[in-house]
Amino acid sequence: MRCWGGRCWRRQRSGNPPGAAGLSAVGAGAGLAVWAVDVRERLWRFEAAPDWSVLHAELPLTVLGGIAASLGAWALLRRLRPRR
Repeated sequence: MRCWGGRCWRRQRSGNPPGAAGLSAVGAGAGLAVWAVDVRERLWRFEAAPDWSVLHAELPLTVLGGIAASLGAWALLRRLRPRR
């Protein structure tokens, strides 16, 4: 509890569960790793005929997919873990 000027209040917890930011970063890294698997072929295709969907669609979607997968796995494991 914090007090200042005769008023006291409790510290509010943030809405994010502990570890969610770290898991999001891990998921983003996994998405980048998936995107980087065929990066040379993608870049050769891009140089032959510039197709901006490579950067504007594929890259963000794989990063968001990695984040969603990591947070989904975290939520599933948290739900399956026995309560204390």
